Amino acid sequence: MPSTVVTWNVNSIKVRKERVLAFLARHSPDVVCLQELKLEEAKFPRAEIEAAGYHAAVLGQKTYNGVAILSKSPIENVHRGFADDVDDSHARFIIGTTAGMRIASAYFPNGGEQTSPKYPFKLAWMKRLRVYLDTHEKPNDDLLLCGDFNVAVDELDIAKPDQWQDTVLTSDAVRAALDEIREWGFVDAFRQQHPEGKIFSWWDYRQLAFPKNDGLRIDHIYATKGLAKRCIAAAVDREERKGAQPSDHAPVLCTFS
Repeated sequence: MPSTVVTWNVNSIKVRKERVLAFLARHSPDVVCLQELKLEEAKFPRAEIEAAGYHAAVLGQKTYNGVAILSKSPIENVHRGFADDVDDSHARFIIGTTAGMRIASAYFPNGGEQTSPKYPFKLAWMKRLRVYLDTHEKPNDDLLLCGDFNVAVDELDIAKPDQWQDTVLTSDAVRAALDEIREWGFVDAFRQQHPEGKIFSWWDYRQLAFPKNDGLRIDHIYATKGLAKRCIAAAVDREERKGAQPSDHAPVLCTFS
């Protein structure tokens, strides 16, 4: 049976809880990686998620950040954070084994502006992710890195590239940092299915960006090479960006044979 894996920055699970539950009922994905929960683990709607048929592994934080993995199968061997010696309270990375795969949900730092301290923090965080992979994971395993990477890979990921030139989402430095992560052993599973690009996952709430499709693809599913060969479909569920109180991100779905 094929397995469908989803990544979705929900921009507050408290606000988007009913949307998430409806999405699970409609699509019945095997695994869902969530980002920007914006609450502590104790306040995560675990009972409702479990009633929908999903196990949950959660790394929460009050008000900011927060990541989770939801799966129809039990989630084992869960690691939270990078297990390094850096003093970092940001809840941005969780990884576990489920559905026969090793799956990570990651919320990369945005970076603010290139002149702010948030930008070097972003670059350092991405380097720490590469070190984590080198130290704890194996590129020959079936592993997915899913999440809001806050990086548009190239111009095919941007509706209006001139407006985003050399920002914290597109700079040479962040793209090089993402290249380092990808070169560990990943394939961009979504781009593999849509080499023409121009399919987006995020649209600003302002300036009618979504109706104009003035968006970016910054939400990604990276698969190790063996797993990428089994990717048979990929899509963005634009319906979840419509209606009342949507997240500014839409879910990205990849299906594997």
